[in-house]
Amino acid sequence: MHPLPPPPRIRANELRPGRHWYVTAAVTALLLIVLGVVIAVQRLDSAIDAVDTDHPFSDGDTVTVQLEPGSEKAIWIKDRGPSSAQDCKITGPGDPALTGPGIDVFLTRDETWNPLRTIEVSRAGAYEITCSSQGPSRYAIGDPEGQVTFAGGVVLAVLLSILGIAIGTAIALVTAMRRHGHRKRLLAERDGSGDSEKCGKAVEPLAPRPQDPAATGGP
Repeated sequence: MHPLPPPPRIRANELRPGRHWYVTAAVTALLLIVLGVVIAVQRLDSAIDAVDTDHPFSDGDTVTVQLEPGSEKAIWIKDRGPSSAQDCKITGPGDPALTGPGIDVFLTRDETWNPLRTIEVSRAGAYEITCSSQGPSRYAIGDPEGQVTFAGGVVLAVLLSILGIAIGTAIALVTAMRRHGHRKRLLAERDGSGDSEKCGKAVEPLAPRPQDPAATGGP
């Protein structure tokens, strides 16, 4: 018996889609994971120092803050939520305004701060803020985003990381399956062409056998 010929050799660079799709899958997953981490770090940095609790002020006090358009600052109140019992005023260049805050919270070891008013200004400069309420209250200036916003950022970061892993895995799996299918097709084509070549070879005719003179009646 003749040994079976080795199967046709398929080089990796012959298969489609190309292996660069594996790199694309890894880069896509990595970029989305890094983006999620960056968002989480930024939110954490904002949440840690969201409220300037080291410089609070009380009812009737006037504080001066330097603000610019788009600076996004807010007035926070300690240990109580915003209500009609509190009243704050702002004066300064242009037409500054105090608007309703979003839902958020800032927690320290023994204090709870809630956003009271969001500060909106149209010109850069010094602004004076005064607050009052029916009972004694403590106020502070800070960013409009607190720990609820930070939690939302963490959720977004986790979702981005999961999305990156899912997309990267999907690209890698589809690439692997299509390359495997392409390899099988190439093997089938080359096996078929090899069989055709074997069948196409001419068969050499056998040489005629010499005849016996006695059988042909010769001398």
